[in-house]
Amino acid sequence: MAQSLNPSIPKTVAVVGAGTMGAGIAQVLVRHGYAVLLRDVSREILDRGAVKVAQGLARDVEKGRLSDADRKQDLGRLRVTIDWTELGRAEFVIEAVTEKFDAKAETYQALERQCRPEVIFASNTSSISVTRLAAATRRPKKFVGLHFFNPVPVMKLVEVISGLETSPETLQTAEALARSLGKTTVRVNDFPGFVSNRVLMPMINEAIFALMEGVAEARGIDDVMKLGMNHPMGPLELADFIGLDVCLDIMKVLYDGFRDSKYRPCPLLERMVAAGRFGRKSGRGFYECPPS
Repeated sequence: MAQSLNPSIPKTVAVVGAGTMGAGIAQVLVRHGYAVLLRDVSREILDRGAVKVAQGLARDVEKGRLSDADRKQDLGRLRVTIDWTELGRAEFVIEAVTEKFDAKAETYQALERQCRPEVIFASNTSSISVTRLAAATRRPKKFVGLHFFNPVPVMKLVEVISGLETSPETLQTAEALARSLGKTTVRVNDFPGFVSNRVLMPMINEAIFALMEGVAEARGIDDVMKLGMNHPMGPLELADFIGLDVCLDIMKVLYDGFRDSKYRPCPLLERMVAAGRFGRKSGRGFYECPPS
């Protein structure tokens, strides 16, 4: 049964971006009683996102976490659209487009034309400055980072990132929304990569250097971290799961933000991305795998 909503937080949420993260966010929102407007640039992408939401809810039914009647009710709260004007009904917006500043800034320009001034914009960015993103809008006080983790329905953590101008009220509302989804929130200040990727991505990058330099084969590097450090997934396997293109984008943000050579992207990572070897999403990364 969907949880009843806190009356102090919005009830209609727009999610912009229907990829892996956007679809996951949409799923947990409808699962917890929110009306969701899922928007992307094409019907094809939207259809794939809607299928992911439906499949996720179906798995909950199979595992006994959700009744079939509630599944149908949850799906009824999801509306997909390519029409920006429909987002004018949203009371809260979560942006989950590609991890590139220009793409996000363009999204906010479109949202500004549709959304009321009081609506909070939250970015699911995993590394880009929330202050810089907020400056691309006319509402920096009502702008916040909400960094969900993949897979969204499973992972409990959300980093709540305050930009330089984010108001305390905006931060509290965003935090309350995340907690209403059953998430644990951690408040993070606005530094490149925040906490999660500032720690994780250099480890992945160093594992790629170890592979490039012939220290060990990919499976051996992953086994050291899984069996020796008790990580559930090795760093190269995790890079394939995240997407090597995403890892490279984040490393570039870290390098540009800190200007420290320890964040220099590994040349092998750059070559693999240039070759279109993105990991699971393309079917080939450090391992051969079916495209997701």
